[in-house]
Amino acid sequence: MNLADSTVVVVGSGFGGLSTACYLADAGADVTVLEKNEQLGGRASRLEEDGFRFDMGPSWYLMPDVFERFFGHFDRTPSDYYRLERLDPHYRIFFKDGDGRGSENGDGSENGTEGVDFVDILPELEKNKELFESFEPGAGEALQRYLDQSERNYGVGMEHFVYTDRSRFRDYVSMDVARNARGLNLLGSMQDHVEQYFDDPRLQQIMQYTLVFLGGSPKNTPAIYNLMSHVDFNLGVYYPENGLGGVVDGIVELAEELGVEFRTDYEVTDITGHEGDFFVHSADERIAADLVVSDADYPHTEQELLPPESRQYDADYWESRTYAPSAFLLYLGVEGDVEPLAHHTLVLPEDWNEHFDRIFDTPSWPDDPAYYLCVPSETDDSVAPEGHSNLFALVPIAPGLPDGPAIRENFREKLLDDIEANTGVSLRDRIVFEESFSVSEFADRYNSTKGTALGLAHTLLQTGPMRPGHRSPTVDGLYFTGSYTTPGIGVPMCLISGQHTADAMVEDH
Repeated sequence: MNLADSTVVVVGSGFGGLSTACYLADAGADVTVLEKNEQLGGRASRLEEDGFRFDMGPSWYLMPDVFERFFGHFDRTPSDYYRLERLDPHYRIFFKDGDGRGSENGDGSENGTEGVDFVDILPELEKNKELFESFEPGAGEALQRYLDQSERNYGVGMEHFVYTDRSRFRDYVSMDVARNARGLNLLGSMQDHVEQYFDDPRLQQIMQYTLVFLGGSPKNTPAIYNLMSHVDFNLGVYYPENGLGGVVDGIVELAEELGVEFRTDYEVTDITGHEGDFFVHSADERIAADLVVSDADYPHTEQELLPPESRQYDADYWESRTYAPSAFLLYLGVEGDVEPLAHHTLVLPEDWNEHFDRIFDTPSWPDDPAYYLCVPSETDDSVAPEGHSNLFALVPIAPGLPDGPAIRENFREKLLDDIEANTGVSLRDRIVFEESFSVSEFADRYNSTKGTALGLAHTLLQTGPMRPGHRSPTVDGLYFTGSYTTPGIGVPMCLISGQHTADAMVEDH
């Protein structure tokens, strides 16, 4: 079968599905994307109500080089579809052990840590080094050494282990791997790695917060992911025009230019057949295809959409996996401003080990949560009515937790109290719009196993060839893309996953 003469159905329109569709259409395939929900983008959905517009899922635009490479494959640039603004500060961190609310040292105006409630991570590396030095002597130069290692890991890791798909063990048996893996931190944990550079627990937290994007904790994420600090400090944090939803719009526009057809409100119930003779079923119709790609959650595809004889993994396999956190989210429209919150704000407890333990070891709702506050109205006036702020709060929680109305209301009150106590921002009496989203919505809206917000965590035993593959070994012509596959979790990784899936299909056909 020649791919250029094939009809392909892609199930799901997350970034992995959108990326795969673009590459396949560019290769000449006739591609149709089926999306369960009313809008495209998968978890990158948008909530629009009463003049407020929220990115419901991912909200950080990181690794701009990945987006440039993706659009560049089609002789285009991101700027053909959306504008970017580099954030300054990249993000703000409130430490709960502070007692001097309102002071800052991110801009150099007050560079001691005594009584400081928050710090800003800035585009200027020298200022960030000054900040680190103010926490402990020698930490400024330690940051430089850490970032030098991070940049090396990023360069080697991206080129030889991310853009080069090594999703099978045999892909690692080569001199190229041996040569390029030399010097990389592959096996230790992020906690062990960061402790080699910094003693102050707050500095360790700054270097590890990006693990939330990978769905892991400092204790279970391999040290190779220190490359995320190069992303954070050196490549920068950006805001795309119209948020991450604007990026979805841009990729959809590109896909349509390439000839991709989209159908929303199409919930797939079954996938039957094999290469050259597939049928993708909904409740009241079926679509024929030569090849099928699933960007739906991998376990859902295997356990719910495929007949038992077509599954490569059983229920026990999926039950034994370590899943990335779910989340408790509050989308809030608020009267007035919410200073001193920045566009991206983190609020971190003095010891966040207990919070991670309650995600991965003893699943339960956290007593002293670490959380993220996103205020896009600090950058974009279009996301809220005049005189109002757009804010959402995200607390990582264990997947599979019960989240009934009483539990959620109790945690909402605790979270609003925590925000006021640790940032000085009182929200409760100014909320004019509110909606929550948590474990049950992730499961219902996205068919997400245990309501995970991200998929499989990046533990050592779930990285590289130990993640599920792009090809189904049991059904010829069935492929997978998205965060469950290599290279893994996150918008940039899902874009690259789409390329790997399409490359596998080109290789096979």
